[in-house]
Amino acid sequence: MTSDSVPGSWRHYEAAALPGPLTAALELFAERGYEGASIREIAARAGLSVPGLYHHYPSKQALLVGITRVIMADLLDRSRRALAEAGPSPREQFDAVVESLLRFHMFRREQAFVASTEMRSMEPEIRAEYVGMRDEQQRILDAIVESGVDDGSFRTPYPGDASRAVTTMCVAVATWYRPDGPLTPDELVERYLEVARGSVGAG
Repeated sequence: MTSDSVPGSWRHYEAAALPGPLTAALELFAERGYEGASIREIAARAGLSVPGLYHHYPSKQALLVGITRVIMADLLDRSRRALAEAGPSPREQFDAVVESLLRFHMFRREQAFVASTEMRSMEPEIRAEYVGMRDEQQRILDAIVESGVDDGSFRTPYPGDASRAVTTMCVAVATWYRPDGPLTPDELVERYLEVARGSVGAG
């Protein structure tokens, strides 16, 4: 396991390639929250006039939607590729998807934090879309854990609860991880994989 992966790998992260207005909105939403950030401030940080910003994104809600769609598409893509490249056993698949979740919430922590905390600010239709994508991610891990219980790889009597607990643990990394912290990304992945395996009763 290494974060020194080739470009294109699900383990490889470069700076997020968001359009300027979305980058500006993301920064301000992370600093002040959705309600605390004004369209005028977002436009200024993006180097645009307010009418210029509205030409691309007709509302602050549209900016939040743009951010969350990009984030969730990236998360799901990485999880699917991790699963596809893993071995055939539930244990190998579990390790790959959990590692993908952990790395995403380390290297895309600001984006993940904004999407999670600002779900409260989404209009109902957009919130439903976001929750649907989040549930799709959860179902990937649920299916792996259920398969592992079926073939005896995992011993948890509560596969659904264990799977959700593992996902919650991975998502929470976005709230506290810092690149200059005491653990390297690989060390954090190794440590948290042990915790995750314990949660599902991996042998």
